[in-house]
Amino acid sequence: MKVKDSNQDDKHDKHARQNDKTSKVLSMGILLVVLCGFSFYLGGIFCSGKDGFVSIEEVVKSAESPKKTVSSPVQVKSVSFPQCSADLQDYTPCTDPQRWMKYGRHRLTFMERHCPPAFDRKECLVPPPDGYKEPIRWPKSKNECWYRNVPYDWINKQKSNQHWLRKEGEKFYFPGGGTMFPNGVSAYVDLMQNLIPGMKDGTVRTAIDTGCGVASWGGGIYLLEVHRILRPGGFWVLSGPPVNYENRWRGWNTTVEEQKSDYDKLQELLTSMCFKLYNKKDDIAVWQKSTDNNCYKQLDTLDSYPPKCDDGTEPDSAWYTPLRPCVVVPDPKNKKSTLKSIAKWPERLHVAPERVDDVRGGSDGAFKHDDSKWKSRVKHYKKLLPALGTNKIRNVMDMNTVYGGFAAALVEDPLWVMNVVSSYASNTLPVVFDRGLIGTFHDWCEAFSTYPRTYDLLHVDGLFTTESHRCEMKYVLLEMDRILRPNGYVIVRESSYYVDAIATLAKGMKWGCHKESTEYDIETEKVLICQKKLWYSN
Repeated sequence: MKVKDSNQDDKHDKHARQNDKTSKVLSMGILLVVLCGFSFYLGGIFCSGKDGFVSIEEVVKSAESPKKTVSSPVQVKSVSFPQCSADLQDYTPCTDPQRWMKYGRHRLTFMERHCPPAFDRKECLVPPPDGYKEPIRWPKSKNECWYRNVPYDWINKQKSNQHWLRKEGEKFYFPGGGTMFPNGVSAYVDLMQNLIPGMKDGTVRTAIDTGCGVASWGGGIYLLEVHRILRPGGFWVLSGPPVNYENRWRGWNTTVEEQKSDYDKLQELLTSMCFKLYNKKDDIAVWQKSTDNNCYKQLDTLDSYPPKCDDGTEPDSAWYTPLRPCVVVPDPKNKKSTLKSIAKWPERLHVAPERVDDVRGGSDGAFKHDDSKWKSRVKHYKKLLPALGTNKIRNVMDMNTVYGGFAAALVEDPLWVMNVVSSYASNTLPVVFDRGLIGTFHDWCEAFSTYPRTYDLLHVDGLFTTESHRCEMKYVLLEMDRILRPNGYVIVRESSYYVDAIATLAKGMKWGCHKESTEYDIETEKVLICQKKLWYSN
């Protein structure tokens, strides 16, 4: 028995040792996998494919000393980007007509954003048209532009009968006409202001021209999107068929009965969506969105149309969010965001909106601090870039805004600012709009939905610091070059870690840059002022 017990003990000890050995092997294997994953993670953050941002030594150093912040700047190799072919002078990567046939036609899906896959991205500089000239300056540019900057005769031929524009010599002129504006746009706007008094006293500040006629409303789904983006108490204006059908139907190649039917259906749909007819005269009808949420109780029945949205989708979600065939009921807690409750322009620009509390870390104090901070920064920018605040700069983009502070600080200057909120950051876009500014969501790892040479100035604040791990720096800079006009400017405010790397890549895009200190001469942060040179395709 003792021998037997001894053998069993030996087997037990051996088995235990084997388990212990196996456990150690497994532990070492898990540790190895974790370390490999960590190294790949570091590589994803600090490297950019074949054009690595940092050296291997820097990555090893950061892995060995995780508590020590890597302060040495990002290193990139000098590169000279080639020119794109001349036929890409109007290239818009994510809304490229050359790729439309790949997508469906339901609700014009093919015209939505469809960005090219990574292997099909262009790594070249989009050229201007031959004979491109620096744009005519504001406000003269409101009425004329150089033909060579938009060298397309078909525009003149297609729109000549509508009196939108005419070509004379080297210029396009904009008379201010249109199919529905026989007396010009100015007379049309005057009539609209008479119908909506709030347009004169600062109550109405932001507006969107949807460009949709009644034939484009897609069974009401586009109108549901208009309802979603319109604040309670806001107005929707329709000019054209079927408004004033009683007097206009003969010129629309239709019958009075058909137009009356269209108008009645439109009125019924708008009423079910809590709109009421606010005013009407001649070819213009104005509806107002209700400020009373009790109106939406009528949509609680199962057979109501359109139904309430109850799919759990965030109402403010707008980045790659499909149109939904339902009514978004306004959040009842935002009582101060209705048109009649919000401060009038220009007071609303500097008043902390109610919805700032919905932002992570947002508060009245944080808003006021941001507002004050940007006043100081813009004052400093104007010393570094004297053209800022003059008519040399009209179209401006703030590529990574929070509350729109940069735009607010420039409101007295002859320019406008497109505020861009990162689709990966906290949603501060409602605050931007509540201030009376305009903006949109965007992911800068993709191309922006606009034509080349749109902007005179691009402003970047901390974009590369916060999102450089998501995509290569060169793709963001190439997109900036595409949407920036020749001789346009760039202001980059970044950590010292990235500024030199940005300047190196900018040189390869034919930009001239100089590095400056911030307004408080902070060592860890620098300002890069760049100008894109005018060049022509070889």
